[in-house]
Amino acid sequence: MSTAEQTDTYQLVETRLQEKLDDGTTRCHLCLWRCKLKHGQRGFCQAHVNRHGTLYNLSYGIISAIETGPIEDKPVRYYRPGSTVLSVGSYGCNFRCGGCHNLEISWGVTALDDLARGESTAAFVTPRELVDTARRHGAEGIAFTYSEPAVWLEYVLDVSKLAKQHDLYTVYVSNSFVTDEALELMAPWVDVLCSDIKSLDDAFYQDICPLSSVEQVLGSIEKAHQLGIHVETRTNIIPTKNDDPRMLAEIARWIAEHLGKDSPWHITRFFPAYQLAHLPVTPEDIMLQTEVAARQAGLEHVHVYVDKGCDCAQTNLPVSTWLDTDPDALHKVKKCAAACCGEEGVLLKKYES
Repeated sequence: MSTAEQTDTYQLVETRLQEKLDDGTTRCHLCLWRCKLKHGQRGFCQAHVNRHGTLYNLSYGIISAIETGPIEDKPVRYYRPGSTVLSVGSYGCNFRCGGCHNLEISWGVTALDDLARGESTAAFVTPRELVDTARRHGAEGIAFTYSEPAVWLEYVLDVSKLAKQHDLYTVYVSNSFVTDEALELMAPWVDVLCSDIKSLDDAFYQDICPLSSVEQVLGSIEKAHQLGIHVETRTNIIPTKNDDPRMLAEIARWIAEHLGKDSPWHITRFFPAYQLAHLPVTPEDIMLQTEVAARQAGLEHVHVYVDKGCDCAQTNLPVSTWLDTDPDALHKVKKCAAACCGEEGVLLKKYES
C-alpha cells in the first residue's frame, strides 16, 4: 500500500518515487543517488528495500528522537519567528559525513538492520499521533531533522498534509542532495527548507557522497526557492576542510545572486566528532570574517553561532515521554503487518554500487 494513514500498526510502505523496471529491479527517485535495486537490496540510505519488484520504505513512522524548542534552533529565523516547533527524526541518510554528531540516528545502520530483520523495538508513530503530539505540547510547527528527511519522504508528506489541516507549519532540515521530483511533491505541503551549503568544492562533497557535486546541491536549493518554499541556508565551517575565506565569500555571493540578498545565511561552528575528532573547534575570527564578507556581498541577514554546530537533539528524553501512549506498546517488536513479504522477512542484501 502507498500510505500507512489507514493503519495504526507498523508496516512497509511503498516508496513514493520509484521506477519499476522490466527485469524486476527498481530505481528510487527520492534522492540523487537514484539507486537501482534488485529484489532484497536496500538503497544507500538503507531505508528502502526492493521486494519482488516493488520498492518499500522500511522506516515509515519510525521515530528516533523528539524534542520541542524555538524554530530559531533549526536554525530558521525568518519564518514564524518566536514560535515553538516539534522536532522529529527517524533513521537513515544519503551522506556519510565524517564529523556527524547524530551518527546513530542519522546513519542508523543498526536500527535499520533491526527493522529489516523484523527485530526493531523503535517507536512507531502514525502521522495523526505525531500531529496530535505537536498540538498537545503547544508546538506551532513540526521540523523533520536529526536524520535526512529525503529518505523518509513518504512519512514527511503524510504528516505535512495533516499538519496543514491543523494550521501547523513544517520545516525540512536537509543536505539538499534531493531530486527535483521530490521537491515538486513537497512544495505544496512543506513550508520551510533549512539546507546546508557545506562547501563549493566538489572534492569536499565527494568525500562524503561519491556521486554528489556542488552543482547538484545548489540546484536543489535554488529549485526549492523557485517552487515557493521558504529557504534558509547554513554552513558549518570546519577547520582545514571548508574554511577558505575566498570560498566562503563565494557562498555568500551565490546566495545573494540565486536566492536573493534578503535570503538568510547561518554560519555555525564545528565541534570535533567521530572521524574529525582530531580537528580543532572553529576559530571565532574566521566566522566573524565570513560574516563581514557576506555583508559585503550584499546579504542582509547573516547570523553567526559561536555556540552551535549541528541541529542535534539536546534533552534526549525517551520518545515515549512525548507521546500519550503506553511505552511497552510503543516499543513492541516491529514486524510488517502486511502479508507480501512472506515468512522469510526482508532480506539484508545491501546497496551495491
